[in-house]
Amino acid sequence: MELSGYLADVAADVDLAIHRHFGNPYGELAKASAHLLTAGGKRLRPAMLFLAADSVKRGSAFDLMPAALAVELIHSFTLIHDDIMDQDAERRGVPTVHTLWDEPTAILAGDVLYAQAFEFLCRTPAPDNARVRAVSLLARTCAEICDGQHLDMSFEAKEEVSEVEYLEMVRKKTGSLYAASASMGAILAGGKPMQADALYQFGLTTGIAFQIQDDLIDLTVPSSVSGKDRGSDLREGKKTLIAIRAHEKGIDLPRGNLSEEEVDRVVKDLEKAGIIADVRETAERILGTGKACLGVIPESPEKELLISLGDHFLARGS
Repeated sequence: MELSGYLADVAADVDLAIHRHFGNPYGELAKASAHLLTAGGKRLRPAMLFLAADSVKRGSAFDLMPAALAVELIHSFTLIHDDIMDQDAERRGVPTVHTLWDEPTAILAGDVLYAQAFEFLCRTPAPDNARVRAVSLLARTCAEICDGQHLDMSFEAKEEVSEVEYLEMVRKKTGSLYAASASMGAILAGGKPMQADALYQFGLTTGIAFQIQDDLIDLTVPSSVSGKDRGSDLREGKKTLIAIRAHEKGIDLPRGNLSEEEVDRVVKDLEKAGIIADVRETAERILGTGKACLGVIPESPEKELLISLGDHFLARGS
């Protein structure tokens, strides 16, 4: 099967499970918790978990839907809280939770999803020691995500952010949940520790590359294609890898209320300076280190799909 078909099947299966468990919420808090979760999504983290599981033991992913729901619940929990902090009004084509209800309800809705994630993970049919390892990994990952979000917020008050600081933030905020998804898939499927570690590194580098590509998409891809507000990072003065490389080369990026034409001029200047290409090569190099870790995983169609998933993350917006 090609990756696109596989991802479509996973998204359909995960959506079905989500609607089975959360499609008829009772009470305002339950409705707020389910609002973003049932609004769709690519379900890439569950796909990462399923592929990792099947790459160490073919057919094992069939039993791991509760774990896949757990990582999707954690993802939705972080999005609800991020939207409050960023004061975003829309997510996945629907109003954000705090705009439909209020901020206290949205905070509690995220907290509910956080708690339910661990409940679902504990329901996963796997040996007790594997479940304990998975719970411990997911708990540590949640702490890392929060630390990454705090780092991202702290960058707003800093004049300069180094590439090392940026990559540490992205590693925690974005990479860690992809890493946990891959490693948990291997752990719950009965994979060897070295396989779980290798898949963790692959998921981590894939997540970092995903975020760098997101930064590129924000600047270079029209809103009609990306579905996002083009140049929003530029307008807000976010310390992306693009902005860091531009600063190193003495290029002052404008910010504020920029027109499409002004964003186009910035992109041309960055391309002329080689910054866009450099940033893209950095993402490719980081992903390459993760692929190299997969040598301990036996050759299989699932392993090939995993590698294709990493490539897909970098191909978005191209």
